[in-house]
Amino acid sequence: MAKKRAGKSGKKGKGKNTKHMTEEERVHFYETQLLAEEENRKKKEELLTQFLKDKLAKEEKANEFNKLKLQNQWRAIMREAKATELCKDIEILSQTFERIVDRKDAIIKSLSQDLAEAEEQYQLALRSHLQNIDQLVDNQGSRIASLHREYSEELEQLKHEYSTEREKMIKSHQFECNDLQDIMFAMEQEFNELKTEALHDFQSQKDEIKNKNLEEKHALRMQLEGAVEELWRQFQEALKQYNSTTEDRKKHFEELKAKDMKSAQEIELQMRKLQKIHDSINQQKAKMACNARDCEERNKMLKDEKESILVHFSQLKGQMNKFRENQRSKLTALTVLSSKTIKELKDKHQKGECILKLAEMCRKLETEEEKVLPFYASTLTEQEEKEIEAMVQQEPENDLANVMHEFEDLSSFWKRYNKVSLDKMSLDQARVQLTQENQQLRTLLKQYLDGISVSDEILSHNNPLFIVNNRSNLPMRIHVDPRQRHQVKTVVEAAHIVHNTI
Repeated sequence: MAKKRAGKSGKKGKGKNTKHMTEEERVHFYETQLLAEEENRKKKEELLTQFLKDKLAKEEKANEFNKLKLQNQWRAIMREAKATELCKDIEILSQTFERIVDRKDAIIKSLSQDLAEAEEQYQLALRSHLQNIDQLVDNQGSRIASLHREYSEELEQLKHEYSTEREKMIKSHQFECNDLQDIMFAMEQEFNELKTEALHDFQSQKDEIKNKNLEEKHALRMQLEGAVEELWRQFQEALKQYNSTTEDRKKHFEELKAKDMKSAQEIELQMRKLQKIHDSINQQKAKMACNARDCEERNKMLKDEKESILVHFSQLKGQMNKFRENQRSKLTALTVLSSKTIKELKDKHQKGECILKLAEMCRKLETEEEKVLPFYASTLTEQEEKEIEAMVQQEPENDLANVMHEFEDLSSFWKRYNKVSLDKMSLDQARVQLTQENQQLRTLLKQYLDGISVSDEILSHNNPLFIVNNRSNLPMRIHVDPRQRHQVKTVVEAAHIVHNTI
């Protein structure tokens, strides 16, 4: 109240003070007042946010602390519950273990007896086996001796045949070698005679050609010498006449002669070069002809090879097309089979997943005894088990037996399956019996209700209230199972059931 009054008095004082202020001072005064209020509001908000943050931190700490306390208490409770469950499980497991140990002791005793009997049978079988082995050893020794004799006789016979055949082959080889040497000697003599005759003919032809060339050369020399002398005389006369007539041109002629000598030398050089070029051209033509012949032969061989390669290529192409068609058909068949197998594998995968899910569901529904002893003890006798083992060891005669041998590893699964199927059959039978009993009880209840109620419709039929000599005119047929005669049953009156249901 004092604060309110002070505020009111302050406001009044401010109002009185603003009356004596100018417009600018008043505006400035209001702005400073608004800034002060804004600062106060911000301070209040900061204090409030800080207070809320501190409170939130305290709440979080308290929440964590309480959570830890709850976890510790819950762990203690869970440990106690788990300890009780484990104690119960240990008791059940100890009982089952003792029962299994007793069963195993009985099995060990029976197996020890069987082992003693088997040891006696083994000793008898061993003695008979040793006797049979001695007889077999004697028989084998006599057989080996006879075989050794036969082997030695056959060996001697083979040695004799080998020696005779070897002598024949050596003689034939020597005879053929002598024939070949005679043939080679005759051929060498014939070749030498031909060689001498060819050399003699060559020398005679060579001498004749040489003499003929010398005679022709001598005759040509005589003719050329006469012609040269005649030409030299004519040339001298022409030279004298020329010198007399053309003395002025002689000098010019000498110059031209020198030039002519030079040009002749150049021409000779060029002719030599041309001759060399001509010779090289002839050599190149000869080489070209030789290369042309070789190329023609090679081209012919290449054409033949090309034709053969084309034929082979066509054959290979046909084979490749056939192979492709075959492989394409195989690929199509393989794709079809793979698609079928993939579908079958997917179906099997789905079946397997379904089986695993069902197995997990069934595992949850198993009792403790089934978890400890999943396979029931066999009810067959020893003789029946031996007969079954002998039948299993026999070779299969048909396809069904082969399939059964292939799935022999699933015997444990089939045991559990048969056990479950037997339990199901027994439960179905019990269900049928219970439904029959339920139906009979319903009929009895209806009869009782009809008996306690009176109406024209009920009296027109057989009525259990109409009793003469302690007998009712209503037939009471109740089927009683002989297996359940000695069982104790809980009986509840129908009136009590009707009273509770109504």
